[in-house]
Amino acid sequence: MDLNLRNKLVLVVGASKGIGRAIAMGFASEGCRLVAIARSPELLEELKADAMKGGAESADTIVCDIMECNTQEFAENLLDRFGVFDVVVHNVGGSLISRNHLGGAEDWNYALKFNAVAAIDMNSKLIPPMIERGSGRVIHISSISAEMLRGNPLYASAKAFLNAYVTTVGRQLAPTGVLMCSVMLGAVAFEGSYWDKFVKEGNPRVDDFLRHHQAANRFGSPEEIANVVLFMASDKSSFMQAANIPVDGANM
Repeated sequence: MDLNLRNKLVLVVGASKGIGRAIAMGFASEGCRLVAIARSPELLEELKADAMKGGAESADTIVCDIMECNTQEFAENLLDRFGVFDVVVHNVGGSLISRNHLGGAEDWNYALKFNAVAAIDMNSKLIPPMIERGSGRVIHISSISAEMLRGNPLYASAKAFLNAYVTTVGRQLAPTGVLMCSVMLGAVAFEGSYWDKFVKEGNPRVDDFLRHHQAANRFGSPEEIANVVLFMASDKSSFMQAANIPVDGANM
């Protein structure tokens, strides 16, 4: 299937490893002009070299910690430097945050910013020029926890907020030519991931989790997530506005 992504200008936030790297490399293989954001300069340099070898038309990298910068100002600087993006992928957030369900506003606000609001703040600057042009794709990496409401309460709640944002704002964007969606991950294993150490240790909780919660009886791979993101970035997804899409091995 020809996704018609060649020469598209693609921003991937959180691109240096795991799922983000797989997404970036997927766009590289489609001949896109890639802009990759992450915290690690070393990993970004490796990504840039691999992306160019992998077929990217161009590959630019920017070192930035989204949690430590003015995200609106950062987004404006990106627009000034690169122009209007065709595709924006927000691969930001995670469950390795406070697990204190009775924590105060500081804990909950951090979880919310990390998993949703930092990306939303960037969107406030990145989306209006897409609307003016009449086209664009904005893809958020969410989690099946948003629907299952299982695991870390702060993480699940933040991703549920993100999904509600995608649904409500995505509906408003639908007639403009800008498609917003989220890809809701299930359990994905890769080097350095949450499950990676348990797999390597032969921890019995792995088999228990797969048996009780993964109908596919295995973990997903970053490439399987990237494939869905690339499809949603293409014109083939043109009737999937405001969708929160599970990619989770039939999580249960």
